Amino acid sequence: QVRITESGGGLVQPGGSLRLSCNVSGSHLHSIGWFRQAPEHEGVSCINTYDGTTFTTSTGKGRFTISTGKYKNTANLKMARLSPDNPGLYYCATPRFGITTPHALCAMSGDALEGWGQGTKVPVSS
Repeated sequence: QVRITESGGGLVQPGGSLRLSCNVSGSHLHSIGWFRQAPEHEGVSCINTYDGTTFTTSTGKGRFTISTGKYKNTANLKMARLSPDNPGLYYCATPRFGITTPHALCAMSGDALEGWGQGTKVPVSS
């Protein structure tokens, strides 16, 4: 069973930075994605933890950076220059079936994903 724990959220002012961390266990991982519920579900940034390829959607293009750790079961999301358009409940998940590219993973939703954590809230307010 895939288990995911997210951390690192918190109130940040516009223009500020935040680092979110996602730890995954119980899965033969190859990809991890960060998503946002605000209020609709959308992909934010995804990574193939074995070859390091990444994809970031327009939500964070040029400002958000995703990376993995030494044991390839984590996905860290560094968010810079946060704006009032970025608040939401951020959570990470893995693909339920097969191997997928980071681009494809970020476009997934619903039953195509598994291991939803509780998420971490990111409010952006001055």
